[in-house]
Amino acid sequence: MKPEYEQTGYLHENFKIFHIRDQKSIDIPFHYHDFHKILICLDGNLSYCVEGRTYQLCKNDIVFIPAGEVHRPIIAGDHIYDRIIVYISKDYLNSYQGEDYHLGYCLKQAHEKQSHVLRIPALGSGKIHGIMKELEESFEADEYANEFYRNILFLEFMIHLNRAAIHNDILYLTDSSSNEKVVEIIDYLNQHLTEEISIDSLASRFFISRYYLMHTFKEETGYTIGNYLSTKRLLLAKELITSGMNITEACFTCGFHNYSTFSRAYKKAFGVSPGNTSLL
Repeated sequence: MKPEYEQTGYLHENFKIFHIRDQKSIDIPFHYHDFHKILICLDGNLSYCVEGRTYQLCKNDIVFIPAGEVHRPIIAGDHIYDRIIVYISKDYLNSYQGEDYHLGYCLKQAHEKQSHVLRIPALGSGKIHGIMKELEESFEADEYANEFYRNILFLEFMIHLNRAAIHNDILYLTDSSSNEKVVEIIDYLNQHLTEEISIDSLASRFFISRYYLMHTFKEETGYTIGNYLSTKRLLLAKELITSGMNITEACFTCGFHNYSTFSRAYKKAFGVSPGNTSLL
């Protein structure tokens, strides 16, 4: 099944920082990454769509996008779109966890709270902003032990971001302009990826017509239910294979009924066959 959205961006380091400023209207399609992404909105009239949920952003809002989640910004008019983007390796982030901490907590917390946006009062004048600015500048610097120092700055950035995420005065946005029925369906699909799912069974479960289901899901998310399921199952299979599961077992565990179809889809999605996953 051909996906209608693609994996974009590449990360060959533990993390990467980009400061991007667009002064004209751009149309960015739905896409996903195989690494975590954090976006800080510095300026712009835009909303952000993540996994069927749409959020109207304000200046200094922080968007958390876990690896594999489909997303896109929707930019209104010709307003300047200014943002800082952070790409983070999943393995790198997972390597920093202990009994009482996990640097990926903010991404996990956002997922559990069913919100991807964190609004922090006075972020622009706070400690997180200062560290972020210094971290951004470190990519252009050539000082003594610069790479080591950059890593320290990044860890400090993530620590303060996580502290902000668990602070009692910090609230995750819940007033998104999403179609709640589509959000419910997406949540259900993610909870039952390995099971047999059909359009008719979904329509029956959510008490809507088959046509309305397909039309609304595509209209709200930019992709079909079949494409969404296929991509999510491939991402799950990749994770299982990476963790050591037998390739054939991963294929059928993730809901694929034919290994040849699975292998072709896997290679198309990730650029390598399932047997060469270690090369990714």
